[in-house]
Amino acid sequence: MTILTETESGPLVLSREQIEELGRELDELRAAIVADLGERDREYLYSIIKAQCGFEIAGRGLMYLGFLPPFWLAAVAALSVSKILDNMEIGHNVMHGQYDWMREPGLNSRVFEWDTVCPADQWKHSHNYLHHTYTNIHNKDRDIGYSVLRMDEAQEWNVLRLGQPLYAFMLMMLFEWGVMGHDLEVEKIVRGERTWPEIEQLILGQWRKAGKQVLKDYLVFPALTGPLFFHTLAGNAAANLVRNVWAFAIIFCGHFPTGVQTFTEEETADETRGEWYIRQMLGSANITGRKLFHIMAGNLSHQIEHHLFPDLPASRYPEMAPTVRALCEKYGLPYNTGTLGKQIGSVWKKIFKLALPPRWVKSEPSPGVIVMRQRKASEAGV
Repeated sequence: MTILTETESGPLVLSREQIEELGRELDELRAAIVADLGERDREYLYSIIKAQCGFEIAGRGLMYLGFLPPFWLAAVAALSVSKILDNMEIGHNVMHGQYDWMREPGLNSRVFEWDTVCPADQWKHSHNYLHHTYTNIHNKDRDIGYSVLRMDEAQEWNVLRLGQPLYAFMLMMLFEWGVMGHDLEVEKIVRGERTWPEIEQLILGQWRKAGKQVLKDYLVFPALTGPLFFHTLAGNAAANLVRNVWAFAIIFCGHFPTGVQTFTEEETADETRGEWYIRQMLGSANITGRKLFHIMAGNLSHQIEHHLFPDLPASRYPEMAPTVRALCEKYGLPYNTGTLGKQIGSVWKKIFKLALPPRWVKSEPSPGVIVMRQRKASEAGV
């Protein structure tokens, strides 16, 4: 196998030996981190959980003063931070199995539940298994546009795509509900390819989990504040909205900025360990920022490192990033990173551009990667 990488300075060919050597170097990086896991990681997770609980208690308590606008805004802010930490730095990472080695019963990926309407078991199937196994492979990774958006030119255009910016906006505002429905594969239900017996347990699971969340945020806690019922209800809804918008931004910036690559099933058939690593590096993107920003992003601002090592504690990604970036430079591979403004601007530009018929849009060639299998460099015309 040969991988032909087209960069701004021209095409680059990686030999089979180079690809496997890159894989070995990434395995060594992983082994070094695994050998160093311990009290530091345990204390970090406990500190995040402590902070999350503190923000939730503060947010719930401030709702009792919600008749005063400054306290209502402070309550929403505290509750929003609590939900973001719960979903991104705790829930997402714990359910990836990043802390299973601690053998802490409540923080094990098999039992953990998070503060969102999507049942943990369904998210782990659609995200941990399907997305992280088949990252950016067309017809296998349903996260390429989440079956709603056209986020790659290889996806077919039809007239319904014209509404894509509106669909993206609605998905952003209702993100937790979109994540909940993802494992249903609604497009297959519409085409008659999934029957009721196949989705019955999924729907029952969603009904139970979403019911608990709705009861908690929109009935029980508002009722506990008595005459401030509607103030609290509105505050809880606002906190969920803030979490939805933030999670949408971080996740879309990690997967859809310009330069992120997609692949065909043919290109990835019989993939080796080194080839799998390269697909993860080319199929994701990072966001630059300070330490607090990375914590609030669940360290998914290091999406490249997350896709390379999804079961290692995300708090370790910042210290792994320089090595990963150096390896990309060593082998001539792109390391897609930028500020939040740059990456989110690129994402929304793509959403609007790919909503239009291809013949209306001027093609803008960008550095990309062509995966060539069972061919020699000379056969690729290089």
